[in-house]
Amino acid sequence: MENAILEQKTPTHIPVMAEEVINYLVTSQDGLYVDATLGLGGHTKSILDFTNYKSRIVGLDVDEEALSIASSNLSKYKSNIFFQNSNFSEIDRVLQDLEIGEVDGIVADLGMSSFQIDSSERGFSFIRDEYLDMRMDPRLRFTAYDLVNEMSVDEISKVLKVYGEERWSRRIAKRIVQNRGEKPISTSAELANLVYEAIPKKFHPVRIHPATKTFQAFRIAVNHELDNIEEFIGKAIPLLKAGGRIVIISFHSLEDRIVKNSFQHLSSPCVCPRDFPICGCGKKSEINIFTRTPLVPSDEEVLNNPRARSAKMRVGEKL
Repeated sequence: MENAILEQKTPTHIPVMAEEVINYLVTSQDGLYVDATLGLGGHTKSILDFTNYKSRIVGLDVDEEALSIASSNLSKYKSNIFFQNSNFSEIDRVLQDLEIGEVDGIVADLGMSSFQIDSSERGFSFIRDEYLDMRMDPRLRFTAYDLVNEMSVDEISKVLKVYGEERWSRRIAKRIVQNRGEKPISTSAELANLVYEAIPKKFHPVRIHPATKTFQAFRIAVNHELDNIEEFIGKAIPLLKAGGRIVIISFHSLEDRIVKNSFQHLSSPCVCPRDFPICGCGKKSEINIFTRTPLVPSDEEVLNNPRARSAKMRVGEKL
């Protein structure tokens, strides 16, 4: 049997589309900004360097271990940063606790941090053999192990189809349930090899591992990622000053679709049916959309940082 676990060097952490984030986010050199997905601190460092340390940042991350690393990476900027161990969907509570009413800008990078993929040992990647945890927040109740070993064929198939857009969702689900009947599926290597075998070889994708969509789907399900994005956007806009910007970087179509639809709704002045003679909803536009089509990384950036290749950036400005 071919080994489905691929060897790969640990990449250097590089913030995605950092130049574009600066260009669209920073409207005031001495402004107050929120890095809603701090990760290892790359975007926050870029903002502080660009503003010559005049700006202040509220940095949120649900992953306590990543937050600790970011705190160390950004130690020389510590007087400019408020570190918060919270999910970005809790941005309103975090700012309220800090007695902050409005901010100049908010950035969210929805991608996995290089730390989580390469070093967290929580089974996010099929590159190494790790326990199937996949929780960004260890306080969450269910792990990927729980989902893989307890859900029915129908439930697993739905997760893979909806969150992974996996064509072979049912075939993979059946193989998972069949294999776990012999012994629990407990590691990333076991799951990756299982998916590798479940998908007919002639349909294996050329440039990515066959298990990529399966791992994405279980990670999204474990961490409630898509629900959190929509909740975050709804809470973030009221926290912006007039003229403040929100910058969101997504990495797959499910995320980008939510951001696009949320921005369109927030920018629409009226949602009444077209045949209504007068507006009855009273809705007003809340943002101006700067990116009708998403910005993407330059060819040079993708060459230097392959993980940026699927990134899409959308930007809105508070009216």
